[in-house]
Amino acid sequence: MTESGFPLLSLLIMTLPLGASLIWLTPDPRHARWIALVTALVDLMFALAVVTGFDHDAGGFQFVEHHAWIPTLRIEYLVGIDGISVLFLPFTVLLFIAALLASWSSVRTLPRLYYTLLLILESATLGIFCALDTMLFFLFWELTLIPTFFLISLWGIGPHRRYAAVKYTLMMLAGGVPLLFGFLLLAFNHASLSGAGVPAGLVFDYPTLLNETLAPERQAAVFFLLLLGFAVKAPVFPLHTWLPTVAMEGPAAIAAIMTGLKLGVYGLIRFTVPLAPDAAQNFHWLLAGLGVVGILYGALAALAQTNLRRMLAFSSISHVGLVLLGIASFNLQGIQGALYQLLNFTIVAGGIFLLAGFLHHRVGSTDLLSLGGVAHSMPLLAAFFFLFGLAGMGVPGTNGFPAEFLLILSALKTHTGAGLAALAGVILGAAYFLGIYRRAFLGPAHKAVIADAADLRARELVIISVMGILILVGGFYPNSVLELTRAASEEWVGNLMIR
Repeated sequence: MTESGFPLLSLLIMTLPLGASLIWLTPDPRHARWIALVTALVDLMFALAVVTGFDHDAGGFQFVEHHAWIPTLRIEYLVGIDGISVLFLPFTVLLFIAALLASWSSVRTLPRLYYTLLLILESATLGIFCALDTMLFFLFWELTLIPTFFLISLWGIGPHRRYAAVKYTLMMLAGGVPLLFGFLLLAFNHASLSGAGVPAGLVFDYPTLLNETLAPERQAAVFFLLLLGFAVKAPVFPLHTWLPTVAMEGPAAIAAIMTGLKLGVYGLIRFTVPLAPDAAQNFHWLLAGLGVVGILYGALAALAQTNLRRMLAFSSISHVGLVLLGIASFNLQGIQGALYQLLNFTIVAGGIFLLAGFLHHRVGSTDLLSLGGVAHSMPLLAAFFFLFGLAGMGVPGTNGFPAEFLLILSALKTHTGAGLAALAGVILGAAYFLGIYRRAFLGPAHKAVIADAADLRARELVIISVMGILILVGGFYPNSVLELTRAASEEWVGNLMIR
């Protein structure tokens, strides 16, 4: 681990709550969005500074900050990043900036509270990517629930938004229980091996736990506890039911964050497989099976939808299944493809959901019965929606192609049948997207509300253009991402081989 002399990661995490506090010190509530935007832009500068200073050839963790937090239980404030997590920092901040700008004119009630909650959610999310102490990680993990609950229940666009908020929160709380037990089991195992007892022998820091030896039965227990906890948030079928509900009932900006940031899948890569490597390899068939079921179920469910937002939600579930299949391959192509696809989610899934939100704001619905002919009055929105859809399909020239190519290649090498199922899922993905796009965006505009609707405004165009450029850059220059993740991915795979 490389210690940091300057607390850059702490500034990245703590700048946002400071900006949220400043919102309440300003007399005019209309200034809240400007304060939130400036705060997020400053945070983007910190995130880019981390990426710029990151040595992609070096293994291990960098920018590490280590301070005592709860000494009696040996819980520490330990943060750091490696090649697995480094790019999630700027991509996460960029998605939150896009969500903030997308809410610019649509949030008219309680703007101070809305932007405060948005900044707190961003801070907790960044903390998840930086935390190297399992209890600190769990704290950030649970902190995301509070702002999300209020953001959905107070500013949701559906009639059942409070039900969606409660359902999401209860499912995440239920998923947090096995996570906590899994982390405690690891800490108690260290205390038992060291002979120091509890609490003197407890250890929660991730780098130490990576080198621990677990008995097969304990390792299996840790694997299933962490798998269950992270699968809820991924979401993995059949624990996915909260996502379509939130997609329909929640604010478009928050739904974009929920679909764009797959924190549960990140948790599987960061904690589940490395901390229980033998169990993960023994149950590779389970991971691959869940991936295949998710791919096919999500694609078939998306094919049956008549609402853009529900289609995008089930499409997201299908893509999560493909990433899970790549993780189950336990090779370099699989893990790099999984990381690449997770980064793509922030741009592609988040961006296309924002576009669906822009359409809903203009028309009042994203149901196919209310659409048709959108491309005539909103050509820019239709064009960008098509570009983002092509990226989701993995068309060459977009960032979705190298990610899906690596994932399918890795699956065909290790789970041939599952790899063929993934190819079928890709074909279904093209079918559901092109079918719903044709009905929603092409043809004549029969409804006056569509014929008279305005195209993307300057602010919206800036958001989507930046994301569109990143889609093309990632498609034509995939090595810019693969080089940053290569050393950490090799270390991740090597840890499985050694154990």
